[in-house]
Amino acid sequence: MPIPTARGAKRILWVDDEVHLLKPHLLFLEARGYHVDPITNGDDALELLREHSYDLVLLDEQMSGRRGLEVLELIRRDDPHQRVVMVTKSQEDRTMTEAIGRRVDDYLVKPTSPRQVLSVITRILEGSSIRQQHVTQDFAAGFSALTVRSQQAETPEDFAQVFAELTNWHIRLSEAGEEGLLDTLQGMMRDLRRDFGSWVIDEYPRWVRGSPDRPRLSIDIVRDFLLPRLGADPVYFIVLDCMRLDQWRVMAPLLAQFFEIEETYHYSILPTATPYARNAIFSGLYPDEIAQGRPEWWNASDNEGGLNAFEDELLVEQLRRLTGRSVPVHYEKIFSDRQRDQVRTRVNSAQRNPGTVIALVFNFVDLMTHGRSESPILMEVARDEAALRDLTRSWFERSTAFAVLREAALRGYRVILTTDHGSILCQHPTTVFSSRDATSGLRYKFGQDMRAEVSTAVFSTTDARDLRLPRGGLGMTYLLTLDDYFFVYPTKLREYQARYRNSFLHGGISPEEMVVPVAILTPR
Repeated sequence: MPIPTARGAKRILWVDDEVHLLKPHLLFLEARGYHVDPITNGDDALELLREHSYDLVLLDEQMSGRRGLEVLELIRRDDPHQRVVMVTKSQEDRTMTEAIGRRVDDYLVKPTSPRQVLSVITRILEGSSIRQQHVTQDFAAGFSALTVRSQQAETPEDFAQVFAELTNWHIRLSEAGEEGLLDTLQGMMRDLRRDFGSWVIDEYPRWVRGSPDRPRLSIDIVRDFLLPRLGADPVYFIVLDCMRLDQWRVMAPLLAQFFEIEETYHYSILPTATPYARNAIFSGLYPDEIAQGRPEWWNASDNEGGLNAFEDELLVEQLRRLTGRSVPVHYEKIFSDRQRDQVRTRVNSAQRNPGTVIALVFNFVDLMTHGRSESPILMEVARDEAALRDLTRSWFERSTAFAVLREAALRGYRVILTTDHGSILCQHPTTVFSSRDATSGLRYKFGQDMRAEVSTAVFSTTDARDLRLPRGGLGMTYLLTLDDYFFVYPTKLREYQARYRNSFLHGGISPEEMVVPVAILTPR
């Protein structure tokens, strides 16, 4: 029978038919505050587990009576979440594979030293609290330097690097449950957003007019990343619409087992919205260049679907312009994972054509982001940035996109993965006064004689060349929100405030919308 456990001590059940040889291990563990109950056979262990709660089971594989793997199976039937470490004399791959397949938490091969056992126990039982402690210490140690770097940022690289570091900290602190430090981090992000907005207002018109020190923009993606990788084998070009940097960072580990990942970034063009940024990616051109050179491919209405109806033609033309030849392109836009089998069949067929660019646009993240504002259920499930990341990762793990990427890796094909823009969690409304013909975007608006109630909340210009947009008529004003502001009208003011506050929106100026990932994936 187990002896009473000291208050707060972790309980361990050690099952081994040679338990008399474990005395040094038991004393070592007990000296470090663990309570260990040794037992000599699987049947008694199963009975104890049904009567008492244990934090961890150390289970010998080669015992008289029931073998460890059989006992493990019965443990899993009773309690699928019981943490178990298999201990065995066998180093055969088959034994290890079976144990892992039956979901052991770790695996030890005899003879084991007390410190080896302690290391495994500590990782499983104390790892979370240790990681939390280290996260807190690491953030505190780097806080001052990060603050200085944020305040001194003045180049595209500076802002992107600081934003990426703040993003990583948001992920780590959220996972550690450090709400207090997250509040501090959010304050740093607000400061960065403010400085970033002022900087973009000053710099962006220079960038689109050809400044040599501009960052890599949407128009550069195909030239800089896809073009150098064209060859005899197919190459994948995948765009996940509306993917934030933090969403990519929690998806990347799923791909790391299949690909070597080289990550960089680009700046989305303005407005940070699909009709503009994604067309710029596929065409290598600014919106005014598309409208001038291919007016039949540029619908000047406020209809996003119409504006993005010719992405495949734009990509084919860009590749011909860059290479001087016709490059075979297989293009698909995927809105639902119900299309999985058909998409995979068509992609597999396209792979037979040498040198094909397989261009795939996945719209789920964008649909989820927009749908969240309209769905109380989604609003609750994805209530903040951390929850949105979790939901995105869950979708991606089971998605057609992930299935296609795995198959690309297995076939040895390289992948360029990116997005057109990100999104930002908006909290502050700003009233806009405009005529009825203004566009409907919540983060950007074009219209006659418009003005925003809070001038510091927007970037305003009457010169379409500042944004490389097709020229509007006389009196046309172009407004883009800064920070986490969104537009509301004087009419139905409260309705729009309630509806869109705490929504993920895009189209404006913020690092969350503009600084977006590019990943070069090379099969392992």
